[in-house]
Amino acid sequence: MAEVDIMSVKQRFGIIGQSEAMNRALSVALRVAATDLSVLVTGESGVGKEFFPQIIHAFSARKHSKYIAVNCGAIPEGTIDSELFGHEKGSFTGATEARKGYFEEADGGTIFLDEVGELPLATQVRLLRVLQSGEFMRVGSARVQRTNVRVVAATNNDLLQAIASGRFREDLYYRLNTVPISVPPLRERKEDIPLLFRKFASDVAVQYKMPPVQLDEGARQMLQNHYWRGNVRQLKNVAEQISALEQSRVITADVLATYLAPNHSSAPTTIGGTMGEDFSSERELLYKILFDMRSDINDVKRMLSDLMHAAPHSTPAQHEVRGLLPSSMVTPVEDYAESEEVVEVPHRELTKADMQREQIVRALKNNNGRRRDAARELFMSERTLYRRIKELGIGDEEF
Repeated sequence: MAEVDIMSVKQRFGIIGQSEAMNRALSVALRVAATDLSVLVTGESGVGKEFFPQIIHAFSARKHSKYIAVNCGAIPEGTIDSELFGHEKGSFTGATEARKGYFEEADGGTIFLDEVGELPLATQVRLLRVLQSGEFMRVGSARVQRTNVRVVAATNNDLLQAIASGRFREDLYYRLNTVPISVPPLRERKEDIPLLFRKFASDVAVQYKMPPVQLDEGARQMLQNHYWRGNVRQLKNVAEQISALEQSRVITADVLATYLAPNHSSAPTTIGGTMGEDFSSERELLYKILFDMRSDINDVKRMLSDLMHAAPHSTPAQHEVRGLLPSSMVTPVEDYAESEEVVEVPHRELTKADMQREQIVRALKNNNGRRRDAARELFMSERTLYRRIKELGIGDEEF
């Protein structure tokens, strides 16, 4: 595929940048578009995976037929089979009439399955049958139907890890992964970062009729060296914030630094090896836990200080502990009653599951039990949250 074709595709779909990795991914998408092979698009959240199924459909023989995008992580597990494959009247409570599913609606066209790693195992079996033979059955029906659909799937999860843990079928993985396309993260497209920032800042300037912001050399270097955990989506957010809030139209490194979270400015540290769980961003969840633990540690220090200060007859060891604590952390409290018995509770080291459980319960409490809002706070899909609540045995009474 000639370079001029890639440039025209970028212009048509609003893709900014000249990085070799992105050009290679676009080239693969254009070459595979003329076929009916299944494609699996992988990459971190926020890199722009959603553009690739659109490109594949637009340059395929199916371009005049339907294109349907489905976010598999946003559909409750109990209804996803009905959404994808349809249902018959009376097949379940609330099914007052027969309904076509997405595979039936998209016959002759392309269906994009985003967050395909979130599909339940039972649904994976149905999807595998469609990919193998083009056959499916509506929920509540015994009649086999056929559909001619091109499937493009995307995920930001490690499906091989999901296969190893029994959450994703290996045969389905190889059916979907006939042609893999890997979308590079923003930190591997450093030369594109200033271009993207300028584009986003210009869009805001045009929309609100203001001069666009510009970066000085120091700010440009800082922008390029940032880790960008949220990739293009995060960069767009930063550009829009700066454009709306800063009065000066020339942005320095000091100003830019206030918009870049310091805890996210470098590559994440792996704790205890590779993580095998499937939070859409479990690494981010663990970071949130660690940040919350800082305040808990300070509370423990204050409690220890109070105990040392409250004891009527301090031992030499207690005097030594008190001397190690900053005076600012020592606050006077009333003495305990002489009859009060202090019971030492055996220490139990928190496991990773304990930490996850605590963070999920806290998020549910923060959002008054609204699971969709809690999932958003925890950077995971709603289905993943439901599954983790069940696996960790979290009851409604806890939040």
